Amino acid sequence: NSNNRPASLRISRLFLADYSLIRAKDRLDEAKRLLELPLVTRNAKIQDIQKKLYNLSIFCTQIGDARPISFCRFSPNSSILATASWSGICKLWNIPDCTLIRELKKFDINASSIVFHPKATLVPDEELLCSLASSAFDGSVRLWNLKSDEPVANIDGHVPYRVSRLEFHPSGRFLGTCCFDNSWRLWDLEQFTEVLHQEGHCKPVFCISFQIDGSVCATGGLDSFGRVWDLRTGRCIMFMEGHLKAIYGIDFNSNGYQIATASDDDTCKIWDLRKNSILYTIPAHTNVVTDVKYQRDGGHFLVTSSHDTCKIWD
Repeated sequence: NSNNRPASLRISRLFLADYSLIRAKDRLDEAKRLLELPLVTRNAKIQDIQKKLYNLSIFCTQIGDARPISFCRFSPNSSILATASWSGICKLWNIPDCTLIRELKKFDINASSIVFHPKATLVPDEELLCSLASSAFDGSVRLWNLKSDEPVANIDGHVPYRVSRLEFHPSGRFLGTCCFDNSWRLWDLEQFTEVLHQEGHCKPVFCISFQIDGSVCATGGLDSFGRVWDLRTGRCIMFMEGHLKAIYGIDFNSNGYQIATASDDDTCKIWDLRKNSILYTIPAHTNVVTDVKYQRDGGHFLVTSSHDTCKIWD
């Protein structure tokens, strides 16, 4: 009902403002604390992480499906791995032995992504509206809990356009969806309504990432451009121009101001939200760079490629 839309939008924006202000203060306080640490202490931590990275090896291998795996994501406590496949089937796997926990109800077409609620596996399932969300090439979006192979709800509004990626807001209250109608949407799961329908890309929006404070998000499109959006106003506050081809991956650093993008032009770029500019261009691979993901503390990031390799960068 359009008469309810202004009220729902106001409620969502007030929540986002209150939530993000507290988180921003906590993030800045932590950044100051880390700067006050002796340089020797900070370097020791970095060296310890690097030693562990140098010793990385394959821990477990599993055949996940008869068709290609299109997406995977670990649960917040790292005890479950969720996979989405071109067969339309999403599965949950136990970590570390990679045994199948559950197969979720099949989509009628290729599944494109599956993500965990930020508090899933950290609090009892009953306390959450949903624990997972998944999407498919036909525009279907489903919400799940961890106890059933049937969805707890469906989000309508994208069909017939493909939903390429989705992501939970850090609060868990909102879900961002990337659509092949050149837009992205923000859904309030408590009010169960669409509160933002953002246009600006001239080709399909492929990927999305929320800043840790929850005040802004970044989107990457097949038009080769990235955009940063203020969720409290709905405005684009940064236009990222520099890639030559489509952007397939985007992720915020936990420091809140650096953004990494992965592109079909074989490069990964690091952007600075404060300076509104590119910091680095990394010739990461000799083929399509398919995704990029920061380590949770922001120290390193992982870049993946379509030629069967991934690289970790400092």
